Amino acid sequence: MMTLRKPRYHVDLIGLQALCESNYWKLLKLMPRMHEEDEHRIVVDAGDGAAQALVMRVLERCPYTSTLQLFHERRHEWVTPPSMEVRLYHDAGLAEVVAAYNSRRFRGVYPYPNEQMLQPDEKFQLNQFLGEWLGYCQRNGQSAQPLSIAGQGL
Repeated sequence: MMTLRKPRYHVDLIGLQALCESNYWKLLKLMPRMHEEDEHRIVVDAGDGAAQALVMRVLERCPYTSTLQLFHERRHEWVTPPSMEVRLYHDAGLAEVVAAYNSRRFRGVYPYPNEQMLQPDEKFQLNQFLGEWLGYCQRNGQSAQPLSIAGQGL
């Protein structure tokens, strides 16, 4: 009897870069003064009448990169909201998840099965989740800080 082997996963580099570029622009829209402010909060309607805040905290600023920590303020003890670190490459216009689930530096492809039970395309899935999370915050969130309009000092 012949067994069918699942084809080996190959990184879709163009798709991953497009996803990272989209995430970069979503982050800039959610935190437009990223280069000046250290933390920004977006109040998000959780759908059950309870609001949560997405906190975007700058961990590191360099001339060509920034690292942000994104997390929801914990409102319920029974569920742990997502939290991740994202590196923004300003010269390339890309944002990439560099830490999540207490893990750092994700490889492009993982053998499967593996001890950590990571998917072969774990890096792509994390960045895709980031894009969906940011999109949700864009559609359903409100800035917790007033935005100043250039030249009016509001």
